[in-house]
Amino acid sequence: MSQNFQAGDFLIFQIESGYGLLRILAVDETEDGTIWHLAAYNEMFMDIDSADAAIENFNNLTISYPHLALTNRAFESTQVARMKNEPLENEDLKAFVEWQDNLHRKVSDLSVRLLLGLR
Repeated sequence: MSQNFQAGDFLIFQIESGYGLLRILAVDETEDGTIWHLAAYNEMFMDIDSADAAIENFNNLTISYPHLALTNRAFESTQVARMKNEPLENEDLKAFVEWQDNLHRKVSDLSVRLLLGLR
C-alpha cells in the first residue's frame, strides 16, 4: 500500500451503492506479516461528503464490529482511503485489548467486505 496508515485513521471504502467507514485501531508487525486491527461502523453513506460530515461528529457513529484482525493480504484486498486521523480513546481499544489477552487469537484472511457481509 502506498499510503502510510496509522492508528486512529478513519478509512472510507466503496461498496456498490455507497461508502462505509473503518477505523484503524493498531497495526502489528509480526514475523508472519502485518496484522491490521480495525473497527467497522454500521452507517453507510451515499457520497464521500456525507461520510466526511459524519466523521466530524464521529461519536455519533455506531460500531458494528469493535475489532477485526486482518492479514495484510485481507486488508489490501479492499481499496480504502484515509479521511481523517483522531486520537484513540481507551474505550475505542477495549475489544482490541481483549483480543490481545486471548490465547486463541484469530486473524482473518477474509476481506473486510466479506467479514461485514457486503459484496
